Amino acid sequence: MNQRILISISTVSGSKSLQLSKRTQQFLRWSGYGLLVAVLAVAGSILYLLHDRASARGIQAELEVRSGNLEQQLSSLQSLKADLEQDLDERESRLAQVSDRLLDIENVLGVHGDGEAPIEARLDLAAVNSAVRHMVLEQVPNGSPVKNARQSSQFGFRTHPVTGRRKMHRGLDFAVNTGTPIYAPADGVVEVIRPSKSGSGNFLKIEHAFGFSSSYSHLQKFVVRSGDFVNKHDLIAYSGNTGLSSGPHLHYEIRFIGRALDPRPFVDWNSDNFESIFEQERIVKWASLINKVQQRVSLQLQLSSHKDATSKASSS
Repeated sequence: MNQRILISISTVSGSKSLQLSKRTQQFLRWSGYGLLVAVLAVAGSILYLLHDRASARGIQAELEVRSGNLEQQLSSLQSLKADLEQDLDERESRLAQVSDRLLDIENVLGVHGDGEAPIEARLDLAAVNSAVRHMVLEQVPNGSPVKNARQSSQFGFRTHPVTGRRKMHRGLDFAVNTGTPIYAPADGVVEVIRPSKSGSGNFLKIEHAFGFSSSYSHLQKFVVRSGDFVNKHDLIAYSGNTGLSSGPHLHYEIRFIGRALDPRPFVDWNSDNFESIFEQERIVKWASLINKVQQRVSLQLQLSSHKDATSKASSS
């Protein structure tokens, strides 16, 4: 059977015939198949690229959203950083003010510590020294037992205004009117209440801590009784003119383990000149006394800190 294909082409000039052999037909057929496959492949590639492009756009949109979120988070973190830096600057400024104020307090307390030491350590030391001063000034006589009174006769040898004899005056006299209030110069217990019309007249004695005592002579009236515990600044009596006295006044004595001391330095003694008494009155072993008080205060602060820590732990 003849497998040839005859193709006729007619034009104005005439007709032409083209005859395709079997091999040519196969070539054209396979070429067509190949072209179809190529077209299908290109079409598939285009569809894949279009799909991939859509996916890429979706990923891009998602990345843009994430980028926006990250930018917002970064902005928030930067704002938080700025706030923290400002807060840190304020805290450092306050800490510097506290350090300066603490230095002033240390100077007042006479604490010569290391200015570079931690604030906590300096505060503890200042607290101990402040508490020591407070305790000493609460328990050792200081300040005047009467307010705004003139000192008429000092401690030392003098000619007695009544007997005319020269003898040791073991106290300090205040020229006050009869009925002037008298206040305890420190915490203590009333040891002696002795009414009398001779000698020291109506007499009162208070035992204080660390071997100190104070006494008051020529009183008009007692406000406390023997055995009463009194606090610093408590009213204890009223001045008078009883006993061997040339006029209304208060005879005030301070003794240490029975030995009379000059009351004047104790009357002038306060927290502002706390260390002055150490040089003015050398009979008392002040270093030992202060060391003992420091031990007590340190123990109290430790117990207080332990109690606070236990309370916080229990509440949490």
